[in-house]
Amino acid sequence: MSTTPESFSRVTVEERLFSLVLALLATENGLTKSDILSTVQGYRQRYIIGGDNASLDRQFERDKDDIRELGIPLETIDPPDDPGSNHNLRYLIPKSLYDLPTDLTFSPDELMLLKLAATVWREGSLSAESRRALTKLNSLGVESSDPLLGYAPHLRARETSFEPLSKAMDRGQIVSFLYLKPGESAPRLRVVAPHAVVLHEGRWHLFATDQNAQATRTFLLSRIVGPVAVVQGKSFTPDGDGKATQALDELDAIWNRNLATISVTPDSDAAVRLSKRDADGDLSRNAHGDHMITLHFTDLNILADELAGYGPEVLVLSPLELRQAVYARLVGVRDAHSEVSSTQADSEGSAR
Repeated sequence: MSTTPESFSRVTVEERLFSLVLALLATENGLTKSDILSTVQGYRQRYIIGGDNASLDRQFERDKDDIRELGIPLETIDPPDDPGSNHNLRYLIPKSLYDLPTDLTFSPDELMLLKLAATVWREGSLSAESRRALTKLNSLGVESSDPLLGYAPHLRARETSFEPLSKAMDRGQIVSFLYLKPGESAPRLRVVAPHAVVLHEGRWHLFATDQNAQATRTFLLSRIVGPVAVVQGKSFTPDGDGKATQALDELDAIWNRNLATISVTPDSDAAVRLSKRDADGDLSRNAHGDHMITLHFTDLNILADELAGYGPEVLVLSPLELRQAVYARLVGVRDAHSEVSSTQADSEGSAR
């Protein structure tokens, strides 16, 4: 049996995974792959009896991984009369292992808030994680106040490395990527075991063990150049969510330790924006009447980029490294414009 592509397109990823979970929960003896592909919503629409179902088979293999990543205990049963046969392998989800603990319940409003949180991450590289979270919530079987979800905001992780790093982290895969640090002329290849991807000060960071240094390192996702590649034949054992806490604690410690003192022109754009982040909160003035602002920062180069963008509205007083970094950026802009002006003048002279 087959149907038109239009009828299949109406079955969303969430609906297909949810239908698969329900089917595997409802069976006591398990279902074979053929049973699943021919009967479960989202598969049966594309199943061809006696035909080529290779693409559908690959879809089921990916869905199995997604279900397991949700923490759902998907089990397999060998046929007693044909052990080791993948063709007759049976799949099921033991209801006793999947049920919520008896002392854990969600009210409709609580479930609505959980769904709202998952729906916020509906765009970009987080869409897959969002779909899995919603599938898990839908499978709890509790009604929620879904109409409010129509007003959910959207957040996006723009770095393309986010999704492959998250998958490698969940699966215990060693990965490699090119990483370009400020001041370096070319990126360097890094081989790491990814432990956590965390958001700190509005930027995504990877906390990982560098395989060459055999030590933990933190990488800015925005500095990863090119694709993230899985290193074949190498793996590690994921060790839970503790690494995310460790990563955030280390980033917080760096942020608290690093302080910059700057002078800002009153009523300027820099004064309006930077005064909100002043560590002291008193906005004192110096002898020239400029505001004195103290800023915490995690990455000196990121702060230097920001401060250089304010031009003459900002003067860095300390630390010296930050002052030099801002100065170097301003000189670079000046020189780049001087070269352009010189080239244009030469062109006009030649034309005459």
